[in-house]
Amino acid sequence: MDRIVIKGGKPLKGEVMISGAKNAALPILVSSLLTDGWNTYHNVPDLKDITSIKFLLSNLGARIETYGNTVRINTKSVNKYEAPYDLVRKMRASILVLGPLLSRKKKAKVSLPGGCAIGARPVNLHLKGLKLLGVSYELKHGYIEAVADSLSGCDIYLDLPTVTGTENLMMAAVLAKGKTILRNAACEPEIIALADVLNQMGADIEGAGSSVIQINGVSSLYPVEVSIIPDRVEAGTFMVAAALNRGDIKIIDCEPDHLKAVIHKLKQTGTQVNVNGKTIHVKGTEKITAIDIKTLPYPGFPTDMQAQFMVLMSVAKGHSIISETIFESRFIHVSELRRMGADIKVSGNTAIVKGVQMLSGASVIASDLRASASLVIAGLVAQGTTIVNRIYHLDRGYEHLEKKLIKLGADIQRMR
Repeated sequence: MDRIVIKGGKPLKGEVMISGAKNAALPILVSSLLTDGWNTYHNVPDLKDITSIKFLLSNLGARIETYGNTVRINTKSVNKYEAPYDLVRKMRASILVLGPLLSRKKKAKVSLPGGCAIGARPVNLHLKGLKLLGVSYELKHGYIEAVADSLSGCDIYLDLPTVTGTENLMMAAVLAKGKTILRNAACEPEIIALADVLNQMGADIEGAGSSVIQINGVSSLYPVEVSIIPDRVEAGTFMVAAALNRGDIKIIDCEPDHLKAVIHKLKQTGTQVNVNGKTIHVKGTEKITAIDIKTLPYPGFPTDMQAQFMVLMSVAKGHSIISETIFESRFIHVSELRRMGADIKVSGNTAIVKGVQMLSGASVIASDLRASASLVIAGLVAQGTTIVNRIYHLDRGYEHLEKKLIKLGADIQRMR
């Protein structure tokens, strides 16, 4: 199994280009199930999760062609309605085929999903909304078995602003008869990106990006050619990496408007952050100021940046309190950061971080996608050598991370 070896202490300098957003690409690729003909997607990141979703679509009968970061998908020949456990267990986003399959095939058999070990993320909100749209379902032997003779628009209130739930219900509702209103919907940029693509396909969606989304059902959709938005979490990870070790980097081809909470918090630490169009210039400071963080649904501080900021607070001056309100098991990386000398105490969903003068290189194990990234950037600032083991999660969400870091001057290599 691959591992990453880092010799710390080298500040990052230069420019880095941000890849397409995994969390936007996955539902957009799945939306091809709603059309006949060739859909073309540009700026698709080369990631394990993308490979997994392409394999799942292919298993359903889709034809797929890949040319670098361009993917073409034709789902006219889709002849199956089952997403089996062996394909779905690797990635939670596979649940996104449920809504489109019910629209397209009027039935679906989808395994309950897997993914990162960061707490329970039940699909009951998806199923509650689908039932209101006219879907009947049963849970059998780890599978959701669902049928829908027809889908009819309705009023759906989501108990929590779930991202994948909002996406699944939007894709189910676009071909339903009549009007559907999603209330307490997720507001993330990836929701807007999916709605924009569906509208280009001929859907009638209003309000994406707000807590109330209105979908007027249409009779059919047609193929599109679109580009995937930049990955805001990748951009945020590089911003923190620069702040950690007195770095000086320009992050190009990103969407600063998607990173307002991260930019605001970084500035509070004393880090210099300047925005110019689609470029963010980040320059680290000699003395990092400790600040408090509380993760919240967008536009609040993203849970996907919590682990990276914890590393930054580990070498800041003073104490910081980090509150995780989205996932109940997203402090698994704390024990590994402690191995590197971090002073962190956890009580429930709160971590109290006391900044230390420096971290020390150690052999650590990655538990999930963002924890993997946090351990890599911790290795960049640590004294000595850090070995990050079990990095397969990293390849699920970061496109060639170590290669980009090498171009910025990091001493990092992948080894088997």
